[in-house]
Amino acid sequence: MNTLKWLLRREFWEHKGSMFWTPLVVAGILLATMGSSMIFGLAKHGVHMTINGHPVHQATVFRALPMDLRSDVISMITSGYLAVSAPLFMMLAIVVFFYCLGALYDERRDRSILFWKSLPTSDEMTVLSKVLTAVIVTPVITMAFAVAVSLLMVVLTCAALAVNGVNLFGDVLASPQLYLAPLALASLLPVYALWAAPTIGWLMLVSGWARSKVFLWAVGTPLVTLVIAKWVSLTLSQTTGSDMSGLMAFMQDVVARALTGIVPGIWFSYKDIDPSLLLNTAHKGLDLGAVVAQSWGTLAGPDAWIGVAAGVAMIFGAIRLRRWRDEG
Repeated sequence: MNTLKWLLRREFWEHKGSMFWTPLVVAGILLATMGSSMIFGLAKHGVHMTINGHPVHQATVFRALPMDLRSDVISMITSGYLAVSAPLFMMLAIVVFFYCLGALYDERRDRSILFWKSLPTSDEMTVLSKVLTAVIVTPVITMAFAVAVSLLMVVLTCAALAVNGVNLFGDVLASPQLYLAPLALASLLPVYALWAAPTIGWLMLVSGWARSKVFLWAVGTPLVTLVIAKWVSLTLSQTTGSDMSGLMAFMQDVVARALTGIVPGIWFSYKDIDPSLLLNTAHKGLDLGAVVAQSWGTLAGPDAWIGVAAGVAMIFGAIRLRRWRDEG
C-alpha cells in the first residue's frame, strides 16, 4: 500500500498541470464570467418580477411570493447549483482521455520506463496506479473544484440579491439540499469508475501497444471498424435482403463504450431514462435522490458489467505489454 501511495503521488506530480491547474483555471474562468455577468445584470437592471400581472420590484420580490413558491425558488437554487460547474466535468473527460492515452506510451517514448523499471515496483502496481489516477484521483480533484466554484456562485448570487434588497442567505443555508448535493455527487464516483472502465482499458491498451500516432490508433481504429461494419451490413442487406440493424446497433454501442465511457453522466444515454424522473414531483428542481438512484440503477443488467469485464481484460493486456514492450 505504501508503494501504491507513492506511485499515485508520482502520477499527480507528473501530471499536476492537467489534473490540478487545468480545473483550477477553468473554475476561475467560470467564476469570473458567470459571477461578473450576474452581478452586472443585477446592478444594471435590479430584481424584477410580475405577480398576477402586477410588477413587484427589489426588496418586495421575495417577501411577496407565496410560501410554496418561495420554497420552490429555494429548492431550485440549492438542488441545482452544481449545474454551473458542468464545464469542469466536460474538461474532466478530456483530461482523463489524454492522460490514459499517454500513460504507457510517454514513458516508452522518453525512455523513462528504464528508470521506473529499475525500481522495486511491479508492472501490475504501476498500471494499477495509473488506472486509479484516472478513475479516482482526477475525478475527486475535479469534484472538489466543482463544489467550491458552485458554492461560491451561490454566495455571489445571494450577495448580489441582498444588495438589491432580497436576502436569501438564511433560507439557502437552512436548506438540507445545499449540503446533500456534494454528497450525492461523491456517491456517483463508483458509477463513473465502472462505466469508464472500457474506455480506460482501451486507451491504456493502445498506449502500451502503439509505437507512434497513438491518438490515431485509439480513435481511428474504432471508427474505421464501424465504417467497415456499416459497409458490410449495407452490402449484405442489399444482396441477401437480411436485416443487419441489430449488428450495426451492437457495433455502434461497442465504439461508443470504447471512446465515450469517461464522459460523466454518459450512463444515462445507454438506458432509456425519462428526464422527468430526475426532477421532483412538483418540478421544483433536480431530485438528488432520483439522480443517484437512477445512476446506480444503470448498473442493473449485463450491459454495464460486460463493459467492466472488457475494460479489466484490456487493462490486463496493458500490463502484459508494459512488461515486454519497452522500446522507444
